[in-house]
Amino acid sequence: MSVDLATVKRVAHLARIAVSEEEANRMVDELNGILGFVEQLSEVNVEGIEPMTSVTPMAMKKRKDEVTDGSKAEDIVANAPVSDHNFFLVPKVVE
Repeated sequence: MSVDLATVKRVAHLARIAVSEEEANRMVDELNGILGFVEQLSEVNVEGIEPMTSVTPMAMKKRKDEVTDGSKAEDIVANAPVSDHNFFLVPKVVE
């Protein structure tokens, strides 16, 4: 896959980035270099290699997956001007 000048200008337009003609020409080469590197990576044989979360072996810290209300509802509404049953009360906005 290669990128041409029209593609660079289109992507810049979609990203709402102002790109001069000189910058666009330079980006063509840079993006083609990046895509060439990505194509090289696809040639690497990774069969039988486990995915890693870190470069050093370590166990991930995990917490128990429990559904709770946080037990903080009273603390959250403590500074509210008006509350009722741990809900904020606000003036009616829609007529």
